[in-house]
Amino acid sequence: MRLHGYFRSSASWRVRIALALKGLSWETIPHSLVDGEQRDPGFLALNPQGLVPALEIDGLVLTQSLAICEYLDETHPQPPLLPPDAAGRARARALAQAIACDLHPVQNLRVLQRIRAIAGNADAGTIWARETCDQGLDAFAELVGEGAGAFCLGDAPGLADLILVPQLANARRFGCDMRWPRLLAIEEACLSLSAFASTAPSAVEQG
Repeated sequence: MRLHGYFRSSASWRVRIALALKGLSWETIPHSLVDGEQRDPGFLALNPQGLVPALEIDGLVLTQSLAICEYLDETHPQPPLLPPDAAGRARARALAQAIACDLHPVQNLRVLQRIRAIAGNADAGTIWARETCDQGLDAFAELVGEGAGAFCLGDAPGLADLILVPQLANARRFGCDMRWPRLLAIEEACLSLSAFASTAPSAVEQG
């Protein structure tokens, strides 16, 4: 099992968490996004999008972090990342997609580089990312609500949690004021678990 990623990529961190929650072992193949290594021909042959993560597993090359996490959940069912009922699964996926599809893509490195280039201002990307995170996490906090249990959907971490925690790290990096007490409590509960803490960027930084 070979995980192509970058230590600070939140999408890569999601998959590292899922692998660790499932108790799986993997080899990390680093690609520096800052240095543009995701555009190297060898990696583009694996993933023509030039995005991380990509997971080589069981003779397959899987891309897109949500698809990878659901593949792992289907092939290694314990512990489950999704609730047992259809309504619960729909809610978990909606929470995950609120970040992975609507928030994260418009504040990732490719977008910030373009914003800086268009604006001709090095700070423009950071301002954009901070405002985007503020708006997206405000909505996510409303969607989660107070709820019951330490995690997004109960007493065990799942798909929504492994998407949320890396996004909160992004929010800090962009200077957000971290005004979401419920989300911060979920983050604290998650980071008390080895699967989250041992896979964090600070724990796996590459050179």
